[in-house]
Amino acid sequence: MKHVSEIEDASGVTGEAAGSGGSTPGGGAPHVPDVTLRADGLPGWLTPVAEALRTVRGEQLSRFLPPADGAGRQSAVLILFGEGARGPELLLMERAGSLRSHAGQPSFPGGALDPEDGDPRAEGPLRAALREAWEETGLDPRGVQLFGVLPRLYIPVSGFVVSPVLGWWRRPTPVTAVDPAETARVFTVPVADLTDPENRVTTIHPSGHRGPAFLVESALVWGFTAGVIDRILHYAGWERPWDRKKTVPLDWRT
Repeated sequence: MKHVSEIEDASGVTGEAAGSGGSTPGGGAPHVPDVTLRADGLPGWLTPVAEALRTVRGEQLSRFLPPADGAGRQSAVLILFGEGARGPELLLMERAGSLRSHAGQPSFPGGALDPEDGDPRAEGPLRAALREAWEETGLDPRGVQLFGVLPRLYIPVSGFVVSPVLGWWRRPTPVTAVDPAETARVFTVPVADLTDPENRVTTIHPSGHRGPAFLVESALVWGFTAGVIDRILHYAGWERPWDRKKTVPLDWRT
């Protein structure tokens, strides 16, 4: 996989599930030929992730689960694994520093479901995850094999019910920030860096909330995105012991 291009002059859902759709590369809608979940043909190193999908429960991923009354806006994010120069890697994006909320925060590509995405309880989140990734990064969905969906989670501050969709980037294509007004850059992070104890910290929000975070690719990955990555590393058996007492305070505006 080629390393993705970046916006060098940038000033900096949230993109982690709160995307509003954004601009579309070249206009029109992306062609999503197949949203069938398939685990066949995955590289061996992804096997632990695919196996964990079979048994993991929502409460094992987060203490924030969708409201029992069905409230919340349905959304999806794409957790896309690829193969890079340094081995397995994960696709992320960074929100523009000029945005009013979550400025400069790294996230998975993703956003709210549109009516044309289909049934929120069926193929809707799969189509939404690929569509949003295309709109935000220019990702060609035809090169992605979807192989699973984690239990739906909840982001209380925005009211989004998020379906984390997992994919394998079997045919990599160039990606970049489609709209610099919304996205500062698109980048990949080697899984080896995410599992490196030196890159792991605990963030402390002014509210007192603590959460896992990663210092990678000149960015602090925290919040919903970091929480999901942390749990994937754990249940895939990739997690290495790290110092949870090493903390980074968050600004009150985050």
